[in-house]
Amino acid sequence: MREREFWALLEEVFGRVYGRSLARDQGLVALDSMTVVEALAAGIEPRVIWNVLCNQMEVPDSKRWGKDHNAPPLPAA
Repeated sequence: MREREFWALLEEVFGRVYGRSLARDQGLVALDSMTVVEALAAGIEPRVIWNVLCNQMEVPDSKRWGKDHNAPPLPAA
């Protein structure tokens, strides 16, 4: 997942205003309470951040990938 895809999905799933607010203000417990913006700046993979955010916000798997419901591939190990 690219960062631009992350932002598009954030807006699709949470809405533009609420999604951007979450990205700036919501501390992600699984990522040492960094916000989305901080985690991206720290170089954490957008797909990892997305899954952490969705888990914390209790977004079901069936809704977290937007209208096509296809999860992007995991990053190479």
